Amino acid sequence: MSDPNRPAESSSTSELDQIPDRDTEETREWQASLDAVIRHAGPERAAYLLRRVHEYATRSGVALPGLLSSDYINTIPAAAQPAYPGDLALESRITALNRWNAAAMVTRGSRLGLGGHISTYASAAWLYETGFHHFFRGKDGDGSGDQLYLQGHASPGIYARAFLEGRLREEQLDGFRREADGHGLPSYPHPRRLPWLWEFPTVSMGLGPLSAIYQARFNRYLHNRGIKDTSGSRVWAFLGDGEVDEPESTAALELAAREGLDNLTFVVNCNLQRLDGPVRSNSKIVQELEARFRGAGWHVVKTLWGEAWDPLLLRDADGSLVRRLGEIPDAQLQTYAARDAGYIRRHFFTGDALSRMAADLSDAQLTDLFENSRGGHEPLKVHAAYRAAVEHRGGPTVVLAQTVKGHTLGADFESRNANHQMKKLTMSQFRQLRDALELPIPDSALSGDQVPFWHPGEDSEEVRYLRDRRAALSGVVPVRRVVAKPLKQPPSGPFEALRKGFGKQEVATTMALVRLVRDLMRDEETGRRWVPIVPDEARTFGMESLFPTAGIYSPLGQNYEPVDADQLLHYKEARDGQLIDEGITEAGSLAEFTAAATSYATHGEPMIPFYIFYAMFGFQRTGDQFWALADQLGRGFVVGATAGRTTMTGEGLQHADGHSHLLASTNPAAVSYDPAFAYEIAVIVREGLRRMYGDQPEDVFYYLTVYNEPKRQPPMPTGASVEEGILRGMYLFRRAEPHDAGPRIQLLASGTAIHWALRAQELLLSQWGVHADVWSVTSWTELRRDALNADSARLRRETRVPYMTEALSRTRGPVLAVSDWMRQVPDQISQWVERDYSSLGTDGFGLSDTRDAVRRYFGVDAESIVVAALDQLARTGAVDPDTVVRARDRYGRQG
Repeated sequence: MSDPNRPAESSSTSELDQIPDRDTEETREWQASLDAVIRHAGPERAAYLLRRVHEYATRSGVALPGLLSSDYINTIPAAAQPAYPGDLALESRITALNRWNAAAMVTRGSRLGLGGHISTYASAAWLYETGFHHFFRGKDGDGSGDQLYLQGHASPGIYARAFLEGRLREEQLDGFRREADGHGLPSYPHPRRLPWLWEFPTVSMGLGPLSAIYQARFNRYLHNRGIKDTSGSRVWAFLGDGEVDEPESTAALELAAREGLDNLTFVVNCNLQRLDGPVRSNSKIVQELEARFRGAGWHVVKTLWGEAWDPLLLRDADGSLVRRLGEIPDAQLQTYAARDAGYIRRHFFTGDALSRMAADLSDAQLTDLFENSRGGHEPLKVHAAYRAAVEHRGGPTVVLAQTVKGHTLGADFESRNANHQMKKLTMSQFRQLRDALELPIPDSALSGDQVPFWHPGEDSEEVRYLRDRRAALSGVVPVRRVVAKPLKQPPSGPFEALRKGFGKQEVATTMALVRLVRDLMRDEETGRRWVPIVPDEARTFGMESLFPTAGIYSPLGQNYEPVDADQLLHYKEARDGQLIDEGITEAGSLAEFTAAATSYATHGEPMIPFYIFYAMFGFQRTGDQFWALADQLGRGFVVGATAGRTTMTGEGLQHADGHSHLLASTNPAAVSYDPAFAYEIAVIVREGLRRMYGDQPEDVFYYLTVYNEPKRQPPMPTGASVEEGILRGMYLFRRAEPHDAGPRIQLLASGTAIHWALRAQELLLSQWGVHADVWSVTSWTELRRDALNADSARLRRETRVPYMTEALSRTRGPVLAVSDWMRQVPDQISQWVERDYSSLGTDGFGLSDTRDAVRRYFGVDAESIVVAALDQLARTGAVDPDTVVRARDRYGRQG
């Protein structure tokens, strides 16, 4: 008879079959030993022994693949917990005060219909407070300190702590979510709204974790390049278990492990709840996350159960308790936290061994196990996890801390599916909260309609302790601090090279811009502060010349011989490399750009990031990150290369960008330009350096679109108004002479469309006797913003004329605008053009063909411009309508 405990023989092959077994008898002995354990002690004992051997082998230096998951218990046993360095009684009172004031803040705002979130901070309070008391370093030391990416929904707790510290007044807490008068507090971490406190915007879920990884990576970049010693800085990212469903949350885990970012710690608040209900209702999110992070190469520390579970685990001789914890799905664990002892006895402590264990526990002890005794609610457990994280070397750490959402807020909140939408407590619930937190708030203070904030006094034991702990850790956090450090403006040489033009040589504006940046990187004063970032298309943009000169950043250096080592422009990686060739990830590239763009505040070191990407995959793919960049007050140059819908036509529909300028126009911090010529780029970049890095730096970033179509690059026209026009949005590039002769029209063109307009100018004059003035529009968006400001000024009874209106006032004839973008881009300015206005554009999806064919398809080529111009003139009576018919016949199908 076969042994039921013995695994069935398998005929399947293994990768080990490829490796000769040098001692088959020894192998069989090991297998026979395992069979014996399974027969006599069961498969659970066999699994335990194998894991013990695996653990021992790893410690002994044997290279083995890591296990992806472990039991549903704490990583750090109670006996291995380090001594707690703080005063638990005082820290408990401080945490209780923060819980109270956070709940009071949201409740007071909610009575005005403003909303807010209570339950997130209630579950995570000790995760934050343990860090604030013992781990998070401020900026009073090296000026950088730690970088904290705090959960957006936990912001009330952070405000409450700042109130105890004396950094916020009661009036400001009362202004939570009331910002219109300029004195309230933003709902979430918004640096642009509260720039002295918040460093990083995190409430756009998923972006915080991604940004944190690249911030830790950029810290190493600064250090390895010798710009600043950031070895003492640690990045802490706090996120929810539900937030990890966002793909950005885990998109760069392998990068962090691959580059050994042991300056990075994730803390995942595993309260097992999303906004609407359980995260993994029928399975276990903690186990899933453990496997995901371990598989990516992270050090994982699970902090699941509090002290009350420790003696039970020591009594679990046959593993029944551990097995039960591992098989219960998340939704059921959530239910246990909201049920009475009888329910827990019937549904959790099943089987003889567990029933005997439960028999020794009172009802209060049973409910406490699931309601309160979670690892994330106990500072000793949290401290042990954080200590393990900061002492780990060689890679990043994630702390998976289990909590109860709505903890301490009472039975109506704790573990309830709807608690994320529950915005306020009743006065009766506040009395229960006061009693649970043991706060010295008298009944008289709770007798009115408005719940009070509570502060123990500036000279109280709690406040003194809190301030002493922060002083020991180099100052308060979070804090955003900007030390004025203007950069010396680069010499004029690189700009003059573009101003002079390129003679007869045809050069694409993408190449012209890359040449300018390459030359600026050679400047002794500011050259090293440029941070060129490219998502794996450096050769597409003609940047391969930077490979051997600037070097490609890699913390590992170059441990191989590149295949092109014998070539002039060979691939060169270096620990102090300047170019960041990010790989195929626009999201990662923009996260890196953001870290560099805000280094002036984070580290007191202004850097000049230059992020160049395939235009279609910029604002469209990562628009949410650009919004966060604006919130974080980032500065730098963003470049959409290979721009336009008709210049990369061989690539087809998904590569044809005709709308990014429209998307960029929605971002108030984006200063957008669509230059036509190299000299325009020189003027724009120089002004951008002045505005973002000069004596009075502005919190904007520049967005330029450049093209891959080689064209003649003329010298910059003379005249004082040209440079002003380039910067303000438009200038007259070529006037049709004589000025007063015949029918006249104004052609406004941006980017590569200037060349079609100039050809149309020639055709209109030579074939139809029409004089067309050609304007180079460098920024439709800046023209619109100027006009909007003029409108606002008029409503304040100030006299101001939009720049475009004034510029066109000295001309005559209708206006026809054309670009390589959809018509909505030039139509941004139509209402301020005080005459007949029309536009041509590339509306619709792109397609593959020659440039000429695609431009004829969209009706934006020179001949199509001629027909549209004649049609517009015919409608105003300046030419005979029959002229339009003859032009259509001459040029063939239009549009």
